[in-house]
Amino acid sequence: MSFIPRAAAAAAFAYAVTTFPLAMPAPAFAAGQDYRFELAQAQPAGSGKTTVTVRLVHVPDNKPVPGAVLFETKTDMGPDGMADMTGKVSPLPSDQPGIYRFQVETGMAGKWALKLGAKVQGEAGTVRGTLVYEAK
Repeated sequence: MSFIPRAAAAAAFAYAVTTFPLAMPAPAFAAGQDYRFELAQAQPAGSGKTTVTVRLVHVPDNKPVPGAVLFETKTDMGPDGMADMTGKVSPLPSDQPGIYRFQVETGMAGKWALKLGAKVQGEAGTVRGTLVYEAK
């Protein structure tokens, strides 16, 4: 193949890419919006403690998402106007896929926000969510 046919082929390819950008396949990455955290339950677990159970769901098919790595867990009293009042969040075991449990030490009753960040296997983005629960 001589230089001229190669140059013509390269020019045709460049024209196709710039004129018809959708003709080129793009990598498929699900966005964080494809997932959501849902509050399943918040129940008292002793003095100043609450067990919070959350569900991670794949929105398009409403199926639970097992095996996510939750790397960010924070809680504060922001919903009651005291965001500087924080609590301690500790993971608890769960025997159900897509269900994640935490023991939260709040120290006082009221409305609290649990802020979560997770990585889902096979996805590039981070799933983030904030759930409001009542500590008693």
